[in-house]
Amino acid sequence: MTIALLHPGEMGAAVGACLVARGIRVVWASENRSRATRRRANDAGFEDLGSLDCALAASDAVLSICVPSGAIDLSRQVAAANFRGIYIDANAISPAHSREIGCLVEKNGAQFVDGGIIGLPPTPARIVKLYMCGPDAPAIAALFDGSQTKAVVIDGAIGAASALKMCYAAWAKGETALLGIIRALARHEGVDATLLNEWRESMPGIAEQSEHIAQRARKAWRWAGEMEEIAASFEAANIPSGFLANAEIYRRLAGFKDAQELPPSEEVSARLQNK
Repeated sequence: MTIALLHPGEMGAAVGACLVARGIRVVWASENRSRATRRRANDAGFEDLGSLDCALAASDAVLSICVPSGAIDLSRQVAAANFRGIYIDANAISPAHSREIGCLVEKNGAQFVDGGIIGLPPTPARIVKLYMCGPDAPAIAALFDGSQTKAVVIDGAIGAASALKMCYAAWAKGETALLGIIRALARHEGVDATLLNEWRESMPGIAEQSEHIAQRARKAWRWAGEMEEIAASFEAANIPSGFLANAEIYRRLAGFKDAQELPPSEEVSARLQNK
């Protein structure tokens, strides 16, 4: 089995490294990719085949892990190359977008697996979960047996794994955004210290959780698109939500990308006010 992992970002490189550790050949295409991406792929043990066409021609499966906004475009590139293996989409996208990608790649002769990742990138001390559904999901899940990526096959039609990811992230990252803007408002009105004291007395743990947005600000640039996908999921189900506002919250923090140190909580609040 040879798997093409075309966008080895932080998560993709770590998940792909789990396959390499299992003795599975993982290839990628370095054409037009950044120096940082090349370094991650090399450190993960991926084999560079240069171009997308060469990587696809050598592969039995494609594992797509990229920013949500790039998921459909990547599937179109793969479909245009007439790839006929297994296409695993493990991106943070809505169930409808997952089904759209499935139809696209299957139309050109590939098989589709819907996936959703829950957790931080795997390390020797940390496991991430990759939920999957679809007829070929059990075969792909078996490739990860014993690795730090725990593959879990779930019942349901294509879109079920993506739906699970959307529901999980809606709370995990939605809560972070909500507490972040509450702290920003409290600071703006001069009641931050009083609010923290009240939280500690009446809602233990919330004061500490309200600091999470500062701890995760460097990843905010990726989460804006995820919030848009969550909003689209609720809209498709005719359920009201405020996740487009959450997308704007994370967009305001995008400037912290690649910051060398965690920003102070006060600076995060200032960015949320566009100061």
